Amino acid sequence: MDKVFKALADVSRRKLLDDLREDNGQTLGELCRHLDMSRQAVTKHLVILEAANLIATVWHGREKLHYLNPVPIHQISERWISKYEHQHLQALGGLKKRLETKKKPKPHQ
Repeated sequence: MDKVFKALADVSRRKLLDDLREDNGQTLGELCRHLDMSRQAVTKHLVILEAANLIATVWHGREKLHYLNPVPIHQISERWISKYEHQHLQALGGLKKRLETKKKPKPHQ
């Protein structure tokens, strides 16, 4: 999971993932069009993303296509976000109930 966090820490790599989410299965050349950097720099970023299992590559003839693999991001969500989110939602639900019970009008005597 450390490799995933390291890969996601860089804005250029997040941009590459966003580009693949919008249009999956792009070549290096297609990915380079969206970034203001050399092919070599984009390649280095892709190597880090692939090592973190955030992208998968498939050779189609002479072209190497890059595909987003959302599984590691989902695992981070399950491991680090969902369990905290659940606690916050429970706390907010409890607060809402307490506030609603305090606001109930008292019957007139």
